[in-house]
Amino acid sequence: MFDREFEWEALTRFVTDAAAGATLGVVSGRRRQGKTFLLRALCEVTGGFFFGADEATDSESLRRVGASLADRLNAPAPLAFDDWYQVFDAFLELGRERPVPVVIDEFPYLARANPQLPSIVQNVLAPRQAQRDASQARLLLCGSAMSFMGGLLAGSAPLRGRAGLELVVPTLDHQLAARFWGIDDPVTALKVNAIVGGTPAYRREFARDDAPASADDFDAWVTRTVLSPTSALFREGRYLLSDEPDLRDTALYHSVLTAIAEGNASRGGIASYLGRKSGDLAHPLTVLADCGLITREPDAFRDNRTQFRIAEPLVTFYHAVMRPMWSDLEHARGNRRIAQLWRIGQRRFIGNVLGPHFEQVCRYWTAHHAPPDRMGADLISRVTSGVVNDPSARTSHQLDVVAFGFDDQDRERILAIGEAKWGDTMGLAHLDRLRRIRDLLSAQGRPGAATARLACFSAAGFSAQLATAAAESPDIMLVGPSDLYTEG
Repeated sequence: MFDREFEWEALTRFVTDAAAGATLGVVSGRRRQGKTFLLRALCEVTGGFFFGADEATDSESLRRVGASLADRLNAPAPLAFDDWYQVFDAFLELGRERPVPVVIDEFPYLARANPQLPSIVQNVLAPRQAQRDASQARLLLCGSAMSFMGGLLAGSAPLRGRAGLELVVPTLDHQLAARFWGIDDPVTALKVNAIVGGTPAYRREFARDDAPASADDFDAWVTRTVLSPTSALFREGRYLLSDEPDLRDTALYHSVLTAIAEGNASRGGIASYLGRKSGDLAHPLTVLADCGLITREPDAFRDNRTQFRIAEPLVTFYHAVMRPMWSDLEHARGNRRIAQLWRIGQRRFIGNVLGPHFEQVCRYWTAHHAPPDRMGADLISRVTSGVVNDPSARTSHQLDVVAFGFDDQDRERILAIGEAKWGDTMGLAHLDRLRRIRDLLSAQGRPGAATARLACFSAAGFSAQLATAAAESPDIMLVGPSDLYTEG
């Protein structure tokens, strides 16, 4: 197990709770994050029961769970169940003498075949039910369909208020992903992370532990591991959409994701790219957000402005790099042709994938890893991007990083503003731009703006003049790739 201590502790605390009465937990997360591995290990350690659902009819699933329970109980023949009430009664019996985890993996498959299942679970676990009160079963429902799992406990859903645990298993962040892939060079780690993100299975099962051996091996690694039609990663970017049952018009959702991957982060920009009205995108954007495929990030200075970003790097890479030349890649035979196509796609990779991903990593590092002494505060409340108007110049300035914290009166204030450049060596001109933006924010009366630190993030380095200025002034912060992989 790699870096799942937090999730493991939460699960073991839940399933070993000696309190009377059966309880419910919900575990979710995108596919290939290790949920099944965690839950199987949990059942092995605690003597629990694990049932992995398939895409099947309701009657077939009842037969399968009956056979699995029979194996658990060493029964001479499979148990026969007429409905799910009987199944859950049997689950509760497993916890009659002690706390026992009962795991249903891929619960959305069962609920798709029988939409009444959430209501059945609600009735079985209703307060003051004699069988429920006499059992210590710890029922865990697990699934990868994020829109469905997120709705299980939301609003007026039957199971709202019933769960004692709601655990989302996240992807690994950029620092953990570099350790998991065994990559020491920070620039290479950033490039790999911009393609495969922090999904553990992409290294073990999909890439078969094939990681770039060095910085010089990165391009060859992309051609043999990601762009080769024989690689398991090749079609993964397309398949991720099919995992979500709510994505019915896949052509529309692919187009929305392509628009975002092409750099259209606002609703208006996406609508213009698709040739549609902005109001027509409310539903597809909401569905993609509910599925965890995109995130909404509010502008730091405009409450009515939202930026949309793709949450899964491999989806960005597919739509920005692979989709425009998909037919050529599919029919490529031999590494030489794939390498030629990769050279063609590298411009889009740098501009549409690496650049935005580097900005996101810089925001994440600022929020979670930046040393407090460099930020001038122990606690950062939020980090986002923002647009600052410059009326005198009749223009606006984009800030890649805006960090907020609280003052002694618990009022939010600006701690730092920053710019992130993947391929540019940053110099005094970048610093002057940040100073100009800081003056604009101060003139607007933004709390903390006058003393905000100026952060320059660059993967290509900094000029000697900028390095000298930073050494002489504590309000200038230079952050390079090695800093991004250093714990604060």
